Amino acid sequence: MKTLLSFLTLVVLISGMVSAQNHPAGYTRQDTLRGSITTERAWWDLNYYHLKISVNPEDSSLHGQNLIGYTVLTDNQKMQIDLQKPMLITKIEQDGQSLDFVRDGNAWFINLISRQAPGTYKELTVFYEGKPKVNLRPPWDGGIAWKYDSNGYHFVANANQGDGASLWWPCKDHMYDEPDSMLMSIRVPDPLINVSNGRLRTIDRHADHSSTYHWFVSNPINNYGVNINIGDYVHFSDTFQGEKGDLDCDYWVLKDNLVKARKHFKQAHKMLEAFEYWFGPYPFYEDSYKLVEVPYPGMEHQSSVTYGNGYKNGYGGRDVSSTGYGMLFDFILVHESGHEWFANNVTYKDIADMWVHESFIAYSESLYVDYFFGKKAGAAYCRGTRLNIANDRPIIGHYDVNHSGSGDMYSKGANMLHTLRQIVDNDEKWRSVLRGLNKDFYHQTVTGKQVEDYISAELGLDLKLFFDQYLRNTTIPTFEYGLVDGDMRYRWANCIQGFTIPVKVWINGEPRVLVPGKRWTSLDLEESIEKVEVDKDYYVATMKITDS
Repeated sequence: MKTLLSFLTLVVLISGMVSAQNHPAGYTRQDTLRGSITTERAWWDLNYYHLKISVNPEDSSLHGQNLIGYTVLTDNQKMQIDLQKPMLITKIEQDGQSLDFVRDGNAWFINLISRQAPGTYKELTVFYEGKPKVNLRPPWDGGIAWKYDSNGYHFVANANQGDGASLWWPCKDHMYDEPDSMLMSIRVPDPLINVSNGRLRTIDRHADHSSTYHWFVSNPINNYGVNINIGDYVHFSDTFQGEKGDLDCDYWVLKDNLVKARKHFKQAHKMLEAFEYWFGPYPFYEDSYKLVEVPYPGMEHQSSVTYGNGYKNGYGGRDVSSTGYGMLFDFILVHESGHEWFANNVTYKDIADMWVHESFIAYSESLYVDYFFGKKAGAAYCRGTRLNIANDRPIIGHYDVNHSGSGDMYSKGANMLHTLRQIVDNDEKWRSVLRGLNKDFYHQTVTGKQVEDYISAELGLDLKLFFDQYLRNTTIPTFEYGLVDGDMRYRWANCIQGFTIPVKVWINGEPRVLVPGKRWTSLDLEESIEKVEVDKDYYVATMKITDS
């Protein structure tokens, strides 16, 4: 008996060691299966989806199938597909044969029969059904919102960034791999209309008083960007004259809101004008630009930006910058549409690098203000958002476990980029970097390090410690100075080892660019120093040391 107990104890210990090696402390096997590029994901390259489903708002259910097209990269006979509880896969077929599969939490492992020869293109179809998770506080809570409009019609929409698209449809639910194109065939009861990504190809009318809407996306699309929007919609459109020619702009709104939407959505052209200037051409001319009304604030679904801000400026009528400038535009329209560049065009591979989406687009709000109301106004807006910064934990999250970093990725990330603009001190060069990111990483998934290295290379600066300070730490660099015997001494404090950036300091009203280090540096001026002020557009703290 002692021998048996010792053996069982050893097995438990070994199992614990293996488990710890498979995922970081504090995370589960499910976190690893969701957040890492597993062996069962790595061997195949996703090419195409055809999502074909029927949505029943009466009982909050859906059922259908997803055809998955892929290219084989290396030999393997087991594939991972993701679908979260309580949804169920009922059948999987390939080459006319039913396949065996097993479930491990939210991951489903498929045993393939036919040889998966490297270099070949293959397809399989996943059949599924169920009542997907209801999101109670969208878009922060993932799932599907089943609501009603003021006239009593069903009003349904999904939002699932972070929690994953596999909340409601089976897919390769990891951001590193995207399909090159996608067809969505969504069947809904009449008189409801479904609006999804891309362009509407056809509508099939059925004898049971339902209709199928076929939407096609001709560009790569991330999983969480795929959406369904179902309601008593009406449609209007116009054309934006952009850098790549005519851009079709479509608007789908509830009938009662048509008049106000026609007026309010004129801001879409202003947004496109400003962001094409700063970031380059809208990335999805082939798929058009859409705004779609939904029963939650909004989300950046690719070529189908969802909107629920009540047709008013600010964010729900509030200025997120507390400067007044935030009431000059519709926050949701500008912010969520801005994600067409950073999120849908340039997409993070791992949600730990979510700052690549949110820092640039929180910063884009001030660039929008800059473009229309002047550079000083844009800078004031960005500084105003510092009131939203918590400095609670690093902006970058943990990799390979589907973990995002601090919400500071918004306002702190924006102010980090605004600080970098001051260091560059050349707005045309700065704009070329922003446009270059969207050009050189066009329709790609990237790591945060790629973005950091790209900016450093394009600017000719070593910014490693700069990004480490703002993205991977919570302390804010402090410019310390003291006046000693007529001299000024200064240094960086409260920062990581080796941190140094040039900073503009106003001394007696005159600007000087200083390059402090961790050690005290002296500045000897002929005149008496009466006033020292760090340029307020740098996101740093200032502390005067008492005269000795």
